[in-house]
Amino acid sequence: MPIFDDPFDAERELSRTGCVCGRHRSDAEHTQAALALRCEPVASEEKRYEGVVASAVMRAMFPKDAARRAFLKSVGAATALAAISQFFPLKTATEAFADTGAPEKKDLKVGFIPITCATPIIMGAPLGFYAKQGLNVEVVKTAGWAVVRDKTINKEYDASHMLAPMPIAISLGLGAQAIPFAVPAIENINGQGITLAMKHKDRRDPKEWKGMKFAIPFDYSMHNYLLRYYLAEHGLDPDTDVQLRSVPPPEMVANLRADNIDGFLAPDNICQRAIYDGVGFMHILSKEIWDGHPCCSFAASKEFITTAPNSFAALTRAILDATAYASKAENRKQIAEAIAPANYINAPVTVLEQVLTGTYADGLGGIKTDPKRVDFDPFPWQSFAVWMLTQMKRWGQIKGDVDYKSIAEQVYLATGTRKAMAEMGLAAPEAAYKSFAVMGKTFDPAKPDDYLNSFKIRKSS
Repeated sequence: MPIFDDPFDAERELSRTGCVCGRHRSDAEHTQAALALRCEPVASEEKRYEGVVASAVMRAMFPKDAARRAFLKSVGAATALAAISQFFPLKTATEAFADTGAPEKKDLKVGFIPITCATPIIMGAPLGFYAKQGLNVEVVKTAGWAVVRDKTINKEYDASHMLAPMPIAISLGLGAQAIPFAVPAIENINGQGITLAMKHKDRRDPKEWKGMKFAIPFDYSMHNYLLRYYLAEHGLDPDTDVQLRSVPPPEMVANLRADNIDGFLAPDNICQRAIYDGVGFMHILSKEIWDGHPCCSFAASKEFITTAPNSFAALTRAILDATAYASKAENRKQIAEAIAPANYINAPVTVLEQVLTGTYADGLGGIKTDPKRVDFDPFPWQSFAVWMLTQMKRWGQIKGDVDYKSIAEQVYLATGTRKAMAEMGLAAPEAAYKSFAVMGKTFDPAKPDDYLNSFKIRKSS
């Protein structure tokens, strides 16, 4: 419905068809304009709401466009507006209408773990993305993933940074009570790596890793699933041939230095800090396992979404806006400085720049460049969720039959995110599912059980 059309333009229709922003005659036209960066915002929010209210009044007075056109041509737009304003309080109605979109709760707390995966969430505070949406957001640094989960469930946090599989696990009651959670945005893609202690620099073949101890951030994490996948593809059973330990990311480098672990699959800033401190080297980037994989997400409970829909929508817009900004290479150094302080990631700017710009020391005396080492794309592909569910089942976290599609679509809010992105002039895919390859093996989201059954190494049921 073209709600922002000029209701006093005799040449325009006030029909109930059109696009979400009201500036195009169809969704297809809107999408094309958005892709070409031609979908410009209206002059101001006040003018925007004036158009909504005036269009509603004109529709009520003149249900048929022919009658409205005849009226306008006979008296003119200015006279028509003055006449209607005498009998209908357009200004008051506009203010009331505008207020309906105001956040129910402006003071919010959002939890995060101090890693570069949380970049859009963290930078939203110092770079003003939350304030732009009328929100006063306190981003709260948190010690570990179980703490983030528990504080969000207990409503100490309104929303939070979560590992991409965590909202699925929480919704299914895995590791905690079952509470419906949702993901409107992926925080980052790629952005992890396998780091080994320096003493293993001559043990680069994973087949030689039997008996080694590896850290992962959490059981329900892409880090866990990608490391298990990598080990299994090299013939190692991750449950019997190596030891996997859950270690909070901020504690991983210290554990590597103390020889408590032999390596880890962790967020890139943790990998780079181990290299910066001289205690580890980069074995491979996670994008070498699966280029474009999701890592972390922005998540909220369904209760928060339904009780404070405007606050949730404003938060989502802020995250989408920040993610779009972070996706541009020219902004990465500024972002590194913004998120480096102690109340955020608490890391040297040099470490964060190496992660975000993709030009980094590998710990073995080399300098490597990969601008997509970490990237930012917020769209919550539901095929990502289906893949995670196959790995949860593969490793015994889920028993029995799984309704992959239903769970994916309940937790990963692709439809709502697509709409929000379109309204903001950001390009969004039309589909919610796509195929991709992990270590050369194609995943078809329409055939998850076939994919699952193709693995030789898996936990026996």
